Amino acid sequence: MRRALGSALQMLALRMPVLSIPALAIPALLFAGTMRAADAPVVVTSIKPIHSLVSSIMQGVGEPELIVDGAASPHTYSLKPSNAKALQEAKVIFWVGPGLEAFLEKPLQALGSDASIAALDDAPGLVKLPFREGGAFEPHDDGDEHGGAEAAHGAEAGHDPDHGAFDTHLWLDPMNAKAMAAMITTTLVAADPANALTYQANAKALDDRLTALDKEIAAAVAPVKDKPFIVFHDAYQYFEHRYGIRVAGSITVSPETIPGAERVSEIHRKVGELGATCVFAEPQFEPRLVDVVIEGTRAKSGVLDPEAATLKAGPDLYFTLMRGIAESMKDCLSNA
Repeated sequence: MRRALGSALQMLALRMPVLSIPALAIPALLFAGTMRAADAPVVVTSIKPIHSLVSSIMQGVGEPELIVDGAASPHTYSLKPSNAKALQEAKVIFWVGPGLEAFLEKPLQALGSDASIAALDDAPGLVKLPFREGGAFEPHDDGDEHGGAEAAHGAEAGHDPDHGAFDTHLWLDPMNAKAMAAMITTTLVAADPANALTYQANAKALDDRLTALDKEIAAAVAPVKDKPFIVFHDAYQYFEHRYGIRVAGSITVSPETIPGAERVSEIHRKVGELGATCVFAEPQFEPRLVDVVIEGTRAKSGVLDPEAATLKAGPDLYFTLMRGIAESMKDCLSNA
């Protein structure tokens, strides 16, 4: 039996074509992937939307690391030892800025001193909107119940005494994503000129995709843009501004602070007065508040995910995120 099997293998070998591969080329073929990974700079990103843009530009070179992964939120995140290690080893670090990822400000100063650190809220060409106050966006109350929320909202909004105060959810406008992508590309080319052509080609492809996405979203939300709605926290101003959406207010000014009974009652009244058709929750935060707000009204509830808590990280995440927001708004507002 063994002799017959051996003969069959010999005959098969004789019939196979001989491949002419130089001996020195074999190690290069075996380790080409390893060499490419080793040559890529260590790049760290803060949140999923930024990671997605960086991933798109780095395709074919390497994969950036992500700090705020899974369903975590930058508003409530605590740095892990593995995150600190990544920051220490990084050659390039991308974040929005201290207004959004306040937990990163001191660690970057201490651990990322040898890296090129790019705060994308400084990207040239960004549209920056001031954070909203008054009415349904911020209660006028000097008591302790709301003082903490107002302070937190000021920090989240990116209050800078030199540059004014602005909302830091910048990525929710595809035109801002374009501006960020341009800064990301410039930073990567400077840090890793050997792969400049790849970064630049990927950036051009990303820019074209963002242009198409912008047109797609505008068409999707056009039929419902005049219907008022309430959001869990005021994170969607850039989306609203870009597409002419009509928001009526937010349940809380800051996701770190649970609103009190007075605030919830105020929003409940607002839903009835404005005839708001939908109230949107977020996957990271308490959904029961939304149920209380819409109780006894004709409003329906939906879910929006501005920070991609439920999405898998990667180059396509940004597009899935933006389409998801548009579809959620369209579905809830169309059926209300």
